Amino acid sequence: MKKLFLCAAMATTFLCAKAQDAENTIKINPLSALIKTGSVFYERKLNDGVSLQLGLAYTGLKLDDVKFTGVAVTPEARFYLKQRAISGLYAAPFLRYQNYSVTDGSDKGKYSSFGGGALMGRQWVYGSGFVLDIFFGPSYNSGKYKATQGNNEPDIKGGIEGFGLRTGIALGFGF
Repeated sequence: MKKLFLCAAMATTFLCAKAQDAENTIKINPLSALIKTGSVFYERKLNDGVSLQLGLAYTGLKLDDVKFTGVAVTPEARFYLKQRAISGLYAAPFLRYQNYSVTDGSDKGKYSSFGGGALMGRQWVYGSGFVLDIFFGPSYNSGKYKATQGNNEPDIKGGIEGFGLRTGIALGFGF
């Protein structure tokens, strides 16, 4: 029994030490569910001060009478201000590509946009491997709409077109 306990204690210590030395994270943003969107992020440490993150999202968002269904891809570079990637305060420029099917009553079409912005955030990677990432910053998106049925162009707003705010809390695991 003592040997089993000792092995479990050593394994726990090893796993905790490894989690603190994490070079990758996988996270989700639970706040995005409030706007009927699911998003997942993968971050990879490049060196002590820089990491790259890729975010993928799928949405079924409805704004007034306009419904968006589609995907968004968001690559970003994170610069950790105290050279402690992937745990610490960071600044991150990002790009975003969005591609949606749009329905507005009897009118239907396709909307795609390209944009970007800048974030400030703080990420914690705990010894257990749990990751908490809080971020916010301005964004801008510009896109085009092509009607496939009908000829009215919907009023596209709410951060999907023009200036907006990108904010969130991501939860995940570091390894």
